[in-house]
Amino acid sequence: MAGRPQSAAVLRVRLVNTTGHRRAGRSRTAARHGHPGRGGRLPFAAAAYILFVLTVGTNMPTPLYPRYQAEFGFSPLVVTLVFAVYAGTLVPTAMLAGALTDGIGYRRVAGPAIGLAAVAAVLFCLADGVAWLFTARALQGVSVGAASGALTVALVETEPSGDHARASLLASAMITGGGGIGPVLAGFLGQHAPLPLRLTYLVELALLAVAAAAATRLPKRTRPGLWRFHRPRIPAPLRRRFALASTVSVLGWAVVALFLAMVPSYATAILHRHDLLLAGTAGGMFLLFAAGTQYALARAGTAARPTSGLLLLTAGLVMLAAAGGTRSLWLLLAAAACGGAGQGITFRASLARVNELAPQESRAEVLSAFYMITYLGVGLPVIGVGFLAAATDLLTAVVTFSAVTAPACLLVAAKARTTWADTV
Repeated sequence: MAGRPQSAAVLRVRLVNTTGHRRAGRSRTAARHGHPGRGGRLPFAAAAYILFVLTVGTNMPTPLYPRYQAEFGFSPLVVTLVFAVYAGTLVPTAMLAGALTDGIGYRRVAGPAIGLAAVAAVLFCLADGVAWLFTARALQGVSVGAASGALTVALVETEPSGDHARASLLASAMITGGGGIGPVLAGFLGQHAPLPLRLTYLVELALLAVAAAAATRLPKRTRPGLWRFHRPRIPAPLRRRFALASTVSVLGWAVVALFLAMVPSYATAILHRHDLLLAGTAGGMFLLFAAGTQYALARAGTAARPTSGLLLLTAGLVMLAAAGGTRSLWLLLAAAACGGAGQGITFRASLARVNELAPQESRAEVLSAFYMITYLGVGLPVIGVGFLAAATDLLTAVVTFSAVTAPACLLVAAKARTTWADTV
């Protein structure tokens, strides 16, 4: 978020008075720093579409995990490990990708990432055992780890009017919206179309073909220079504020991981219904509400503060645990809606904060570090849930996760309430 909300009248007056100067200033700045030329809408739209499609693809397997379990005969623990291997490859890739993007540019990072996503889709399409699933998920992690930070920076740097807050909003909306549409689309195709474990990935390949064409519209280079690997570093004055923003993001995405990895099987277990569309909706609805909440806040001109989002996440976890005890579909869907709204607020707030904090010369590196930490929150907790489900049962595992994570959300909400304003 860039500053306080302003009235439409004030913004119009400022636009009329400063348009000429701002355009000239942006052009001179772009020329000096080697930034992509702002004002071109195609690079901005291309970055948004590619980020969206990659996220759609990574979440398409979500409602199909129960079918894979039945076909390949593996336990809920294996489901969580298949899900989490994605984070296991994403994190080290993100470490490499931040400095790589700053050195060679968006296009040379996004193109190979799209290619790896296509290979993963082919492996899913041809899968006849659990090893195929692990390999495909690992490739998806590399793909998104390489591209997510780069494409977020591309949105910030190519936003036609130079509005970083709008770019941050669009990045978070593409990630959360794509994450929500992927499971619903795959659930629908798996339930109502032929070849349920094949057609989903053929559709993904078609979307990726368009993304490959869109990648040609991305700028070739951000800054001249050779790439040298080094660990992502956060400038010392920013670390406390970066840590708070990252913790908020981790909590939100840990709950996302639970909904995407375990809730489809959880829904099947508590409702005794083998419906892939229902499983996909239960998982995807969470992120669809997250994206919708982000859009509603933007339309209302309301700044996202993490406290309200963390409280909504807490309420969603309570309802999720209660849905298992009552075997209530409506309570399960309410948990997805409430938790999703909370995640939308927390992710929008944390991503915008990191975009504000990141220095111009190392924005891709800082954002890659943010995504790296965030995806640790995706992978590690859900593995713990899987081990607990193997030792007890799925209902106990989900209730235990909720009982641990909900108080953590409340503690961080209390911290954010007193210190978030100081980090602006």
